[in-house]
Amino acid sequence: MRASFAIKLLVTALGLLMLAGCNTFERRAREKSAVFGALDATTQARLQARQIEVGDTQDMVYIALGAPDEKRDIVTPGGRTTIWVYSAYWQEYQGTRLVGFRRNVIYDPVSKSYRVLHEPDIQPVYASRVEDRVRITFQDGHVTVVEQAQRD
Repeated sequence: MRASFAIKLLVTALGLLMLAGCNTFERRAREKSAVFGALDATTQARLQARQIEVGDTQDMVYIALGAPDEKRDIVTPGGRTTIWVYSAYWQEYQGTRLVGFRRNVIYDPVSKSYRVLHEPDIQPVYASRVEDRVRITFQDGHVTVVEQAQRD
């Protein structure tokens, strides 16, 4: 049963990797070709380098960074603000734990009988982690704030 779960997990991970590989700058630039083609060469190079500046449009941010992990809309008396959040996801190793015992039945040719051995079943423990890396605030469809996590 554990082997089938591990296989399903591996197949799911490979599928996600293949989908992530499809989300490239070139594909996004082709998808938004009218917007990308209207930009000057300097701006195109900046977007390809994944650099966002105040004043960029939502389409320009999409071309540079792809679809956000989360979108938030804030409505105030001053108008509507949209925030795009790009996050990093990973698994953090936290050690191992005993989940039970495995029973192994072994034939002993000397005594011509079966012996039952119980072995501890120790599994690794991982915790899912999420960290917001980039937050981009839009006012009237244009970037007004870029918050980016600093890496040490």
